[in-house]
Amino acid sequence: NEDRLAFSCFVELDDSGKILSYDFKKSVIRSRVKGVYKEINSILNGDATDDIKAKYEILTPQIMLMKELADKLSKRRTQRGGFEIDSSESKIICDSEGKAVDVKPRTRGVSEAIIEDFMLTANECAATMGSYAQIPFIYRTHEEPTAEKVKAFAETLRLLGINARKIKPGVKQFDLANVLDSVRGNSIERIVSKILLRTMSKAKYTDTNIGHYGLVLDLYTH
Repeated sequence: NEDRLAFSCFVELDDSGKILSYDFKKSVIRSRVKGVYKEINSILNGDATDDIKAKYEILTPQIMLMKELADKLSKRRTQRGGFEIDSSESKIICDSEGKAVDVKPRTRGVSEAIIEDFMLTANECAATMGSYAQIPFIYRTHEEPTAEKVKAFAETLRLLGINARKIKPGVKQFDLANVLDSVRGNSIERIVSKILLRTMSKAKYTDTNIGHYGLVLDLYTH
């Protein structure tokens, strides 16, 4: 409930989540609620306490709309061949004095994924703006994996009993996504995800745009 100066990306999307237009503006934002990912996840999961429901009552309809939009953006990314590698993150537990006392797995909920989808969209708009304006710009680029690494990945898949016929130099993102889908939920999912992650090239910041292989985007930045 305080005015905060911001720099906003206003985006118009069609019903499928395709970007129709965008504009960047200096803006003023006034948050209605101090949102917490864990609390919003409980609303989206349908197990929120009465206190949490009351806290977010004024924003619950908007939260549900955000979820609906994020689902469309995620579906669109999947349709163009984008894939999501299951990589575990950790969080550090500190005591009252700020000293680290433990490290535990960090789980990502629905609300975190919603914000990530919105950020990806804004970043794509920013890169598009920079490219079309032909101004000096920094892109977040990601090259396709090297032939050597793809061959090694294919051999590992064969040893694991996974069909690797389409995994060869110049592999398309759809084919990598299909491999991940084929092991989703079984005992080797994490192994395959980690090996695929190591197969990928590292994303870089460059002043020349070459696109982002992993996100299947021609233009992307941070």
